[in-house]
Amino acid sequence: MVLLTWIAEVADEPLALEPADRHVEWETNTWSLGATNEDRSSLSVAEVMAAFERTAAAIRERILDPGFSGMATFYVWHDEQAGQLRCSTGSVPPDALPFRGTYVASDDLATVVEGFLADREPGIIAWSDLDDAQSLSEQAETEPEVAPFGVWVSSVGASH
Repeated sequence: MVLLTWIAEVADEPLALEPADRHVEWETNTWSLGATNEDRSSLSVAEVMAAFERTAAAIRERILDPGFSGMATFYVWHDEQAGQLRCSTGSVPPDALPFRGTYVASDDLATVVEGFLADREPGIIAWSDLDDAQSLSEQAETEPEVAPFGVWVSSVGASH
């Protein structure tokens, strides 16, 4: 179960909480996690969720031990284009995560994990799922935004 090991290792990796330098936080605290086909078919959603919850708890302990008094959020999302689960920690509230796209912060980790485990061709997008330039310009007139993606958030700082 390589994926579970990688999730656990995130808790021990370098951690930077730099409210004045979000780029340093992103570069230091963001992890990309893939899975073998065997892991995808043999792991349960509950096992992966439990691993992320343990990691969030360990990060919370690390942050609170030195007395960090600010806000911090550990968050997980499924990067469908890369076929990976990604996670990060930032000194931001859940509604200010450093994404360029529209996202929905929630406590629903199951949906994020289910989408990842069910992805049988990670990182591959079917031609039928792509829009041509003409339909994109038509969509721009009627639908200015793409559907937001889900992000599981867990408060790991002293203030909420």
